[in-house]
Amino acid sequence: MTAEPLLKIEKLRKFYDIRRGMFSRLVGQVQAVNDVSFEIGSHEVLGLAGESGSGKTTIGRAALRLVEPTSGSVRFEGQEIMAFDRTELRAFRRKAQIVFQDPYASIDPTMTVGEVISEPLRVQKLLPRSEIPERVEKLLVDVSLPSHFARRRPTELSGGQRQRVVIARALAVEPRFIVADEPVSALDVSIQAQVINLLEDLKARLGLAMLFISHDLAVMEYLCDRIAIVYLGRLMEIGPSNEMVTAPKHPYTEALISAVPDPVRGRKRIILKGDVPRPVAPPSGCVFRTRCPYAAPVCAAEVPTLRETGPGHWTACHRNDVL
Repeated sequence: MTAEPLLKIEKLRKFYDIRRGMFSRLVGQVQAVNDVSFEIGSHEVLGLAGESGSGKTTIGRAALRLVEPTSGSVRFEGQEIMAFDRTELRAFRRKAQIVFQDPYASIDPTMTVGEVISEPLRVQKLLPRSEIPERVEKLLVDVSLPSHFARRRPTELSGGQRQRVVIARALAVEPRFIVADEPVSALDVSIQAQVINLLEDLKARLGLAMLFISHDLAVMEYLCDRIAIVYLGRLMEIGPSNEMVTAPKHPYTEALISAVPDPVRGRKRIILKGDVPRPVAPPSGCVFRTRCPYAAPVCAAEVPTLRETGPGHWTACHRNDVL
């Protein structure tokens, strides 16, 4: 990117200590995220994909400092958010919001929809109390819900309607950046497309930048500008969405893409052998090597670095034929 990115993550790591015994002796570490770097530009949507347990959610939460990284840098609008004090962090929360995966768990059922959506406005003290109801009604309309829903309880709404309320709450403070953490995975298939279309509309209308976390690469091809693939806490590949889906370079990306039904392209299904290793004891060298059909001795000896295999397309693989 030529312009200053909105969000820049460098060498991000998040390890969780494993302690046992009466004296909480350290016996190991779960390497949830290990040496991950990427950028997101203004108005850009980056998809973050990988199997369950790959570290996607941890990366998203670390980007908002909802979890404290073990090491690394997260810069937003050129500022290091890890150095923010309480006042600066509160100001940052207005610019960066999150949409959680489960709309049933992320909303207080004792509050009305209006109270749920207006909570960030009250916390940030952005509007006089007299103006908040009008703002809430506008936000409901923005997410294609009737304004009178402000008086309802979350328990009266469907899963799709609840997720629209969660999105409205995230938009209340007019953020520049949103982390959407599996925003449709807890919804019925019939409702998922409606929420995805809503996010696409909001992206175009409001110019939001977004980190879209999912395992659904078909959705990412439609919604995202670029896609990043993570495996066992490490970044495997990142590039333009269309290229990632039509011409993946990394063997892991190839396997993920092959699982997406596509009668037009007629992909051959690639079945990976073995199980995902435990993050408490990841393989040496390339963490994907124990399941990779192209693994060579160098893969066990050296961690592959991201190298550019095309304009804006980067791959972490020792194979020479990916160039």
